[in-house]
Amino acid sequence: MSQKPNWLTSHGTPWRPGEARLVYENPWISVSEHQAVAPTGRPALYGVVRFKNLAIGVLPIHDDGTIVLVGQHRFAHGAYSWEIPEGGGPLGVDPLDTAKRELREEAGLTAAVWREAMRFDVSNSITDERGYGYIATGLAAVEAEPDETEALTLARVPFREALDQAGEGGLRDMITLAMLWRAYHMAREGELPRDLAKAMLG
Repeated sequence: MSQKPNWLTSHGTPWRPGEARLVYENPWISVSEHQAVAPTGRPALYGVVRFKNLAIGVLPIHDDGTIVLVGQHRFAHGAYSWEIPEGGGPLGVDPLDTAKRELREEAGLTAAVWREAMRFDVSNSITDERGYGYIATGLAAVEAEPDETEALTLARVPFREALDQAGEGGLRDMITLAMLWRAYHMAREGELPRDLAKAMLG
C-alpha cells in the first residue's frame, strides 16, 4: 500500500454537533437534528441520518468477463435501476459475510474468490452510512433467495458494456458506478488475474 500524501492527512476545523434531538427512528435508520456550530463559528441547524447497517456491494465477474447486474424498482426515486448485487449488513457482522449472503440471495451465485475492492462513504453530507465493495470470482450457480419485498431481474452483460453505460448515464447507482470503475482500474493495473483482466477489457 502506498504512503498517504500530505494533503490526504491534512485536517481543518471540525463541525461541533451541539444539542441533538431524535426526530425519527426505525430498525434501519435514525434521524437527528443538531443545533450545530459550523467550522466557521456560525450556528447552523443540521439534520443527520444515521444508519444501523453497512452498505455492501458485490461485483460478480465470470471467467469470460461478463458481470451480473440486478434490476429492480427503487422506492425513493420511483424509478427502475440496474445495479450490482447490494444490500445492508448489521454493524457488528463481518461485511464479507453480508456480501456472500447478498450474492446468494440476489444473484443466485456463490464465489470461490473474494477481493475487497474499496471502502466508501455513501452520502457523507447528511448521512453516516459507510460501505464495502467486493469483487467476486470463481462463480457457481445456486438457488436465489430474494427478500420477500424484492422483485428482481438478472442480466449477464459484458463488463465493457456495463462500463460504457456507467459513463453514458444508463447506470446511475453510485455503488455500482464506483465498483465498475474500480474494477476497470484493477484490471488495467494488474491487480486482477491476467486472463480475467483480458476478458473484461476485451
